[in-house]
Amino acid sequence: MMETMRAIVLSEPGGVDNLILKDVPMPQPPAGWVRIRVKALGVNESEVTSRKGLSDPDFTLPRVLGIECVGEVDAAPEESKLRIGQKVATMMGGMGRSFDGAYAEYTVVPEKQIIPFETDLSWHIVGALPEMFQTAYGSLTKGLDLRPGQSLLIRGGTSTVGLSAAAIAKEMGAVVISTTRRPERVGMLRAVGVDHPLVDDGNVADAVRQLFANGVDAALELVGGKTLRDTLQATRIHGTACFTGALSDDWTIPDFSPLYHIPFGVRLTSYGGRATDLPAEVFNQQLQAIADGRLKVSIAKVYHGLEEVANAQAGLEAATTPGKHVVVLD
Repeated sequence: MMETMRAIVLSEPGGVDNLILKDVPMPQPPAGWVRIRVKALGVNESEVTSRKGLSDPDFTLPRVLGIECVGEVDAAPEESKLRIGQKVATMMGGMGRSFDGAYAEYTVVPEKQIIPFETDLSWHIVGALPEMFQTAYGSLTKGLDLRPGQSLLIRGGTSTVGLSAAAIAKEMGAVVISTTRRPERVGMLRAVGVDHPLVDDGNVADAVRQLFANGVDAALELVGGKTLRDTLQATRIHGTACFTGALSDDWTIPDFSPLYHIPFGVRLTSYGGRATDLPAEVFNQQLQAIADGRLKVSIAKVYHGLEEVANAQAGLEAATTPGKHVVVLD
């Protein structure tokens, strides 16, 4: 058994140069935990936030970042149904924040947040999926209780979660309106099945109501506090708006007044994401839909080797290419 492995360690907040590749002790799984040999990992906005020292109170340094990965089981509890070498995905649950995450050759996570899967899809494709599919699926189901035939507005549609939400919502039988600030990205929205792409100038409620006079049944807010009020105005009475993300970094609304900001009869909720909100059977169905060509995955760029993690974070921050930035461990 190897005594060490390679990992990207963040010892203090700062720029991408603070993501240092080091030899560290091989992690040993405590009772009820599983060790995964990492094959691919997605790079996420929350990891950039953590790198800058702006993460939640549970975040401590030094830390191996990375809130998601796919790979193979390397060690599991004796009573576990998992087998060595089995393909698995994992995400969230304190990963890369309160305990070391996926920017490493191996990572250990609680068995309860393991999702087994079977697919012949390449690692770089599967590696793009866990966090964005879990967040999108959880928002649509737990957050919005979306039903076939309902109308859905996605605010922040060319984000990784927005693109995933559109594709999954179409699979669920919804009619999808999705927004982008850049007119040149309208085609990308159509490519994932969006019925009504809208260019977002900060106010889309009127345009939405030209399509659905009473407002949409469901609205997924990914831009943040600065657009939430307009999103609520686009939602019908007894419809639901779900606050899931803040691409604008506006997580709060100054002087928020529920009576003033929430239209009468419109429901406002939120979704934060848990690994257990993406059942294994659903994840495997989504993988099959990708293999069949029914579900499209937007990948911005694939990087090879832990040495490229800093470049992947820089690429994500630059935001020049929509889609997921994925690192594959060769």
